[in-house]
Amino acid sequence: MTSRIPRDSRLRLVRPRPLAAAPRAVNQRRPSRPAPRPPEGTPAPAELARMARSGLAAAARVAHWADVALRPGRDGAHPGSKGTLSDASAERAASDLDLTVAQVRADWDTARLAGLIEVHGDSARPGWRLRAWHRDDSAVLRGWVALFDAWSLAHPEPAGHEPAAVAEVVSAMPQVLSFLQLSAGPVPVAQLLDLLEQRVTELRTERCEIPYGPQPEPDRAAPAEDTPLAPLLDWALHALASVGALTYGDGQATLTPLGSWAVWVKLEQICVAAQSPAGNIEQAAEDMLRGCAQLRPNAARAEYRAWLAARPVGSAVTELIDAARGEDALLRGLAFEALRVVGAPAEPDVRSVAEEPALRPYALLWLAEHEGVDPEDAHEVLTREEATWLWVDTAAAVADHGEAPMLVRHLESALQPTVPTLLDEVRAVGHPRTVQVLVALAAAHPDPALAKAVRRAAFQVHTGGN
Repeated sequence: MTSRIPRDSRLRLVRPRPLAAAPRAVNQRRPSRPAPRPPEGTPAPAELARMARSGLAAAARVAHWADVALRPGRDGAHPGSKGTLSDASAERAASDLDLTVAQVRADWDTARLAGLIEVHGDSARPGWRLRAWHRDDSAVLRGWVALFDAWSLAHPEPAGHEPAAVAEVVSAMPQVLSFLQLSAGPVPVAQLLDLLEQRVTELRTERCEIPYGPQPEPDRAAPAEDTPLAPLLDWALHALASVGALTYGDGQATLTPLGSWAVWVKLEQICVAAQSPAGNIEQAAEDMLRGCAQLRPNAARAEYRAWLAARPVGSAVTELIDAARGEDALLRGLAFEALRVVGAPAEPDVRSVAEEPALRPYALLWLAEHEGVDPEDAHEVLTREEATWLWVDTAAAVADHGEAPMLVRHLESALQPTVPTLLDEVRAVGHPRTVQVLVALAAAHPDPALAKAVRRAAFQVHTGGN
């Protein structure tokens, strides 16, 4: 009996695609519900991005200057250390850009907080957001939100305030911002001060515990909890105004369109995380990742952020890497997605596992993207063998957690131009799940000729034959 399906003796793959698409194959499911819409009157994303570009224009200008002037090998390139500008570089930038040295340093700090410049060890380099600045509105908006999150660093508090009181105000400001967002208009500062004082009182009550056993004498030098909050609210509002989140004057504050949108985004993230049916935030890393497996990418990232916020970054990174070392390939990919949310603090740990065969392709892709390589081009850092190993690992995740059509589509993401070449290289890399992946692919594929070739390859790997 002959098949009525046309055959190609080379069993050529259909539409080869970059490997960068492969790790995302497991999550390419249709959303179960439409994404929530921002409040009525919120500008379109393109308009929000235009506002963000305008607000960050000075920072982007300094970052673009540094990209050219401080590139290694350039004459007079003295970037400084720990991500700061050296005096020589700051003076050179001031001359080239017709700014004061103080303006250059302020714009440099803003660029770092917005991710336009990234610090790696003792050096700073342009971030991927700068590379995408003129073509990717989402990258611009993420940069502005990063600056919004760092408002207390962008405009440090004046000297003379108790550190504990400053920390309380920073912790309480999200509730103040939520109130501003819901008000959708100017709010008197006196009303905001009332709300701030209530929230700070709640924070102090929440941390009040009755200790057991004998206690030492009270520290007479400890700050009293009656620190006036009005000056700190004034600082916070000025700081948020400095990053473009609100306007502040004449005894009232009003969120800007960008600020209102950012607060809404944060509230949506909290709601998504709070509504997680498995209670992922309180789970260990492996269980949290399993709970995120069926979420949309944006919702999963919000869950990662909430989970990370609830524990020290060092122990969180260790947990994620331990989960990545397990046998479940899906968790391996998701663990590195969570590590992307961690960002720079995870770099030493990710670099340390780059020599472990099971983690190496994921670590190399993570490091490439962290160092500013476009995610679509990051796969180029992998050798052919590493790329093939990652293809098999991703196929294992799809076989375990996906559906047959998804596994067939994953075949298209292989680098190899023909199935025989792919099978030869898959056998050579020695992935521990090779047999199971090939058997699952053979069972799923509708082309009898291709399925037969894949089954034969699985048998050969299983028996150690040729």
